[in-house]
Amino acid sequence: MTFADTARLDDPKDEATAFAADRPLTLDSGATLDGLRLAYKTYGTLNAARSNAILICHALSLDQYVASSHPVSGRPAWWRTMVGPGLPMDPARHFIICSNVVGGCMGSTGPSSINPATGRPWGLAFPVITIADMVRAQAMLVQSLGIDKLFAVVGGSMGGMQVLQWASDYPEMLFSAVCIAAAPRHSAQNIAFHEVGRQAIMADPDWRGGDYANEGVRPEKGLAVARMAAHITYLSEPALHRKFGRELQSDGLSWGFDADFQVESYLRHQGASFVDRFDANSYLYITRAMDYFDLAANHGGVLADAFRAARDVRFCVFSFTSDWLYPTVESRSVVRALNAAGSRASFVEIDSDKGHDAFLLDEPVLRSALGGFMSSAAQIRGLP
Repeated sequence: MTFADTARLDDPKDEATAFAADRPLTLDSGATLDGLRLAYKTYGTLNAARSNAILICHALSLDQYVASSHPVSGRPAWWRTMVGPGLPMDPARHFIICSNVVGGCMGSTGPSSINPATGRPWGLAFPVITIADMVRAQAMLVQSLGIDKLFAVVGGSMGGMQVLQWASDYPEMLFSAVCIAAAPRHSAQNIAFHEVGRQAIMADPDWRGGDYANEGVRPEKGLAVARMAAHITYLSEPALHRKFGRELQSDGLSWGFDADFQVESYLRHQGASFVDRFDANSYLYITRAMDYFDLAANHGGVLADAFRAARDVRFCVFSFTSDWLYPTVESRSVVRALNAAGSRASFVEIDSDKGHDAFLLDEPVLRSALGGFMSSAAQIRGLP
């Protein structure tokens, strides 16, 4: 496929482009997905040598709008601290690609898409997906753009999991890889938090066994609660205390169950705003993909063996001291495995009290360190 084979998405407000695959996507479950579409955004220009492309992989609740406003919510670009003029990933120097993952709900094929066999939304008939399936679809997109080797693949949180999967499955397509605030497998604690969210969605009467789209309703309350529970894991206790403490919404207690505390109001706002831009079934499928992620599982339980073919890839791994969702010990295990596999890996632990979401916030140390790594890699790659 060439650039001419891509099509515009139907929504005129959506500036993303749709990649339409010319072959089925084979999934880890053994199922095949026909008619795959990936919605993606690009920033910058691909150079003549096709050597300056960066693929950014997004986290669970994010999308392809890494450096531009969300067309539905109007929310600003989600990584505006890292992508833009003069920043580590600069459209003046790089050709930046970010796609909505398969299973997503911002234009890519997912459970809210139309099932060609029925003409109705897939719902729970959509096949279960994995992180490897997401990466397999991204590789099809990258190849369709005529790119044989990415200058870098970069991602945080679930995006970092995709980076590790890329390094394991497609090392020949990578010059460098940046994994931020992630882990090589989902822990029991993380699976437990996801299960709480999924149960909240499925307990909503409007979920209708996943068929809510066909019945004209949405499980908004359940999805909002799922988002509230998850959002707590993205923050640290010091960050919550600094921002809210035990401050009240008004002058006194209500002696009821309204949002007395500012932190309660904040979480309710997070839940309410989330349901306007995300699909409940996509939340189920993507969280399950994260839960299934265990990079060592297909390599005899030896994580280093997942990276044996990635010796020529340059890695940089970042963690944050207050991230209890994917703590530093997880990043260190990745670095040790990379070293054992003979890969070149840099590691930076950043002192921050902002929790897991620090990678999305204004963290000067992350920006400086990532910028240094990208500049060094560019010199070796022969990029300006």
